[in-house]
Amino acid sequence: MVSAELDYTIEIPDQPCRSRESSPEQGRKEAGTRQPVVILLGWGGCTDKNLAKYSAIYHKRGCIVIRYTAPWHMVFFSESLGIPSLRVLAQKLLELLFDYEIEKEPLLFHVFSNAGVMLYRYVLELLLTHRRFCHLRVVGTIFDSGPGDSNLVGALRALAAILEHRPAVLRLLLLVAFALVAVLFHILLAPLTALFHTHFYDRLQDSASRWPELYLYSRADEVVLARDVERMVEARQAHHVLVRSVDFVSSAHVSHLRDYPTYYTSLCVNFMRSCVQC
Repeated sequence: MVSAELDYTIEIPDQPCRSRESSPEQGRKEAGTRQPVVILLGWGGCTDKNLAKYSAIYHKRGCIVIRYTAPWHMVFFSESLGIPSLRVLAQKLLELLFDYEIEKEPLLFHVFSNAGVMLYRYVLELLLTHRRFCHLRVVGTIFDSGPGDSNLVGALRALAAILEHRPAVLRLLLLVAFALVAVLFHILLAPLTALFHTHFYDRLQDSASRWPELYLYSRADEVVLARDVERMVEARQAHHVLVRSVDFVSSAHVSHLRDYPTYYTSLCVNFMRSCVQC
């Protein structure tokens, strides 16, 4: 089902959300264990068809899955200008749990690239501070190809890919406009900007969330640098968060599932199971 107001997709399994793949020795431990509701937050410019490949990992195992990708102009321009417009989308996304009466289920996030992280940042703030959402039970978060910290060249590469089919003049104007905004607000006026807007990377480093996190990245990624992900992993471990990270070494940005489908799937499924059983 797709909503016109918030352009999301939700997949609800035919069977109750119980573990379907328990081995005999796991049977007793997992008996009655409820699978989490999984929320996928897409990367900039990705389509629902792109996210459906990841959704299948969880849906096949009895999970309710919600897929959503924030509009690229909000990700690249509103956030760069310090306008928290993504917060409204984050709130609508969490309200879906109440609309579908699944707010008591365990919750797992699968977040892609910086676009997904920027939206997740506001989801996280609402989970930790909003009266209605602070009782939701998040069991874990998977980060794919992120987060990255102020890599202008990488951001321009990502935006160029999104604008690939736009007219050449418009594409050039938008790329130049984004570069100017990024340089002005995040380099030249960084001390001033910091007074009213905290960068999403800094916010995540110091987040009060303590559920487990899995980071899937690659040193071959030209959009989000591996060292940024590794620095985030170290920061979260310093906050005593249970963290695991996997470097796929050779796969490109948000291409780990495509290049290593079996390994990627097993990492996600095993992480999900371990989180639910904690």
